[in-house]
Amino acid sequence: MPPTCIMAVRHGESEANLAHREAGAAPLVYERGDDQVTLSELGRAQAAALGRLLAVLPPEERPELVWCSPYLRALDTWRLAWRTWGAAPLPVTVDDRLRDQEQGVLAGLNPSAVAQRFPREAARRLAEGVYAYRPPEGESLGDVVVRLRGFLAELRERAGGRRVLVVAHDSVVLGLRHVIAGAPDAELAAVLAFAPVLNASVSVWRADGARFELVRFNDVAHL
Repeated sequence: MPPTCIMAVRHGESEANLAHREAGAAPLVYERGDDQVTLSELGRAQAAALGRLLAVLPPEERPELVWCSPYLRALDTWRLAWRTWGAAPLPVTVDDRLRDQEQGVLAGLNPSAVAQRFPREAARRLAEGVYAYRPPEGESLGDVVVRLRGFLAELRERAGGRRVLVVAHDSVVLGLRHVIAGAPDAELAAVLAFAPVLNASVSVWRADGARFELVRFNDVAHL
């Protein structure tokens, strides 16, 4: 039996998101490890807005279980949302399969810095596309999809008949859209039409028998 509902949320704006946005076209090397990046002031406000959304949901739509990326910005998004929501503690599973798409040797570099340090990789990423491209020692979106298939299979076993909140990253939300739809890997590129997945956006699938129906995707009306 599948979960009755899956709500997938991208973390609020992170300090790295802010640094990259402020750098614009100038080269940027963000030194903090990807798993240690926390939320910006705006990101904390977005997490609180998510909590207010959860608080006004009808009881039959509120999450009962939480699965979260191990990265700090996702954990902080859930903690702040839960605190604002004011609900009793929910069971939380931290799952490494929900981590962000790994960038390997390009971690922390914005496109201008990649072009300076790794011009061949910059050309290859431009030709292949950001999500299809697999950097040295990193992952493509297809690699993320592989781990999400295992995650979803386990979710069916451990969360059958329950409502689940997933707090993770843009690549995870995109990957979930592909995996939940049961689309073949040959059609993975089609999901890129729905990028970018916005900070603190909400995407919802509800069970329709053994399958899921997409209710909304990348929704930021609560922000």
